[in-house]
Amino acid sequence: MALQRKDQDILNAMSLVESTKRELQKLIDDGWDSLMNKVSSFCEKHNAELLVMEDVFVDPRKPRRKTNITNLHHYKLQEFNDRFTEVNTDLLICMASLSPLDSFQEFNREKLVRLAKFYPDDFSYGEVLSLEQHLDIYIDNVSRDEQFKSLKSLGELSRLMVKTQKHLAHPLVYRLLKLVLTLPVATASVERCFSAMKLVKTAARNRIGDQFLSDCLVCYIEKELFEAVTNENVIKRFQLLNERRVVL
Repeated sequence: MALQRKDQDILNAMSLVESTKRELQKLIDDGWDSLMNKVSSFCEKHNAELLVMEDVFVDPRKPRRKTNITNLHHYKLQEFNDRFTEVNTDLLICMASLSPLDSFQEFNREKLVRLAKFYPDDFSYGEVLSLEQHLDIYIDNVSRDEQFKSLKSLGELSRLMVKTQKHLAHPLVYRLLKLVLTLPVATASVERCFSAMKLVKTAARNRIGDQFLSDCLVCYIEKELFEAVTNENVIKRFQLLNERRVVL
């Protein structure tokens, strides 16, 4: 549940991931046989078919595609480490060094230089060296500015840098910030949005237009905001539009 929080920061999230990996590994190493015995007993009690762990795993979504792994491999979650490799973990931890929380408390020059090296197509060797020298000027500049004291997210930092023209004074830092903001990190909010999209745009409504889909998703995803909007307000809004043949 902790990983599903919308306000989860990167460092805490990665710490929770590492703890989860250790607990899952402990279950695999010590509790797998006990778990399988419970599953077997449950299946026998309810006349349910028990999977043969040595058989090839069949993906129910793509049954014709060969997976080349056994049921044992799939259900033991041995691919869990592939989702959070050392490189991925290091990338996320380096990202956290840009965080403006608590007056840039997580700022770390070495980690930000390492982060830039993850993007060789966006930062040349010379630009990485220049960034390393410029980061001290950047952190001194923003940490002394009162406008930057109460920022809570990287998005807020990006917008304020543009508003105060600091993105022109610190172009390399701003480029790094933009790259971080466009990373396809599966946060809880993003995951919920994609789940909502699957519910709204079903096979029966596969030809729904982009604008109509966007309008439907806004209503579905932002439920908390729309709870305050009454039917009377909606009707009144339509009544104030152009004249219609049907009286609302």
